[in-house]
Amino acid sequence: MKKKLWNNQHLYICVIATLLAFLTSILVGKYPITPAALMAGDQMAIRVFLTLRLPRALIGLLGGFGLGIAGFVYQTVFRNPLAAPDIIGVSSGASVGAAFSILFISQTVLPVTLCSFLGGLTAVCLALILSSIAPGKKQETLVLAGIVVHSLAQTLLMFLKLMADPEKELASIEYWIMGSLGSVTLSRIPWNMILICLTTFCLLLLYRQILLLSVEEEEAKTLGVPTGQLRILVLLLSTLQVASIISITGLISFVGLLAPHIARLLTKRNRKSTFLLSGFLGAFLLLIADILAKGIATTELPVSIFTSLLGAPFLVYLIVSGRRQK
Repeated sequence: MKKKLWNNQHLYICVIATLLAFLTSILVGKYPITPAALMAGDQMAIRVFLTLRLPRALIGLLGGFGLGIAGFVYQTVFRNPLAAPDIIGVSSGASVGAAFSILFISQTVLPVTLCSFLGGLTAVCLALILSSIAPGKKQETLVLAGIVVHSLAQTLLMFLKLMADPEKELASIEYWIMGSLGSVTLSRIPWNMILICLTTFCLLLLYRQILLLSVEEEEAKTLGVPTGQLRILVLLLSTLQVASIISITGLISFVGLLAPHIARLLTKRNRKSTFLLSGFLGAFLLLIADILAKGIATTELPVSIFTSLLGAPFLVYLIVSGRRQK
């Protein structure tokens, strides 16, 4: 029993750190809020707390958790340590879908979420097709396919930006590209929060099967795992999860890559605690990035600036450490 508790110590510490980051995110911002003001019934503080700070902190918590879980799923299913939502083009594809909805359908939450999902799913399918027709079965193949899909998505995004109204639609599209929690309000997040919680719950129920997908195809089939159908189901759930987050926050880089890697470095293996730790680390990273985005300067900065500052050096570390192991 003591050994089990010791093995999960990283998870418990991360849960506490995430809760502290969540509470800090509620208090930090242009309008200062203190627990004393809320307890005293300060109407302005309560209004800011309910309409702005709480929804923003909730989407930072749930969105980061979802991106961390999705990154874990992609890396496990594809058996590739670099298979994250932004690396293999899912995030870029979802952003193209959101931009398409803004231009041609509607800027409301439901159509943007659906178009983001279709864009992200299309990106996954293209990356899989390209990696399957490429010669060899190297781990780098999927990453290279993802780079191609990402470049194609960026080209389509530039084309959509050229078609956009500079005064209205272009500004909304630029918001998706930069990534920010600044416009999150209580009225915008209910459906997305439901989707994130539902897909996370489904992936949690399937975590044993997800781990089985990380072994060789023939070995998984001998264990009675329907690999084809299961892989499609898991990818659909994780892509829907990423799309539901991106449709509100815009393009958030590196969280889905960083969180699972740090979780595996801490636990040294794939298991249920690693799965959950990936989610809480993703939530912690996004909340910290959002705290810095709204507290480090007089004007609010895009969240992706800070996630990229963390993620880019870590990606270089992975490349260098991978070459040393060869």
